[in-house]
Amino acid sequence: MPALLAAWRPFLDPLNLHAYWWAFLFPLALLISVVYKAVRSPTPGAWARESAIMTAQIILAMILLGAAAFCFLEYVLPVIAPLPG
Repeated sequence: MPALLAAWRPFLDPLNLHAYWWAFLFPLALLISVVYKAVRSPTPGAWARESAIMTAQIILAMILLGAAAFCFLEYVLPVIAPLPG
C-alpha cells in the first residue's frame, strides 16, 4: 500500500470525484470566506459572523446560478434556437 500511495501524483493523476463535486461546495465556500474576511473584517469580533454570512451568500448564489442555467437551457434556449427537424 505505501508503494501505491507513493506513486500517486495529485496534479497529474487527480482523484475521480466528478460525481461528488457538490460535496465540496460548502468547505470551499467556508474556507474562501474565512480567509477573505480575515483580511477584510474591521474588527476581530465581527470576523466569524461575517464569514458565516459570506458562506451562506456563496452557497445561495451557486444554487441560484445553477437554477438559472437549468431554466435557460431547458426553456429559453429551445425557443431561441430550435433544433431543425
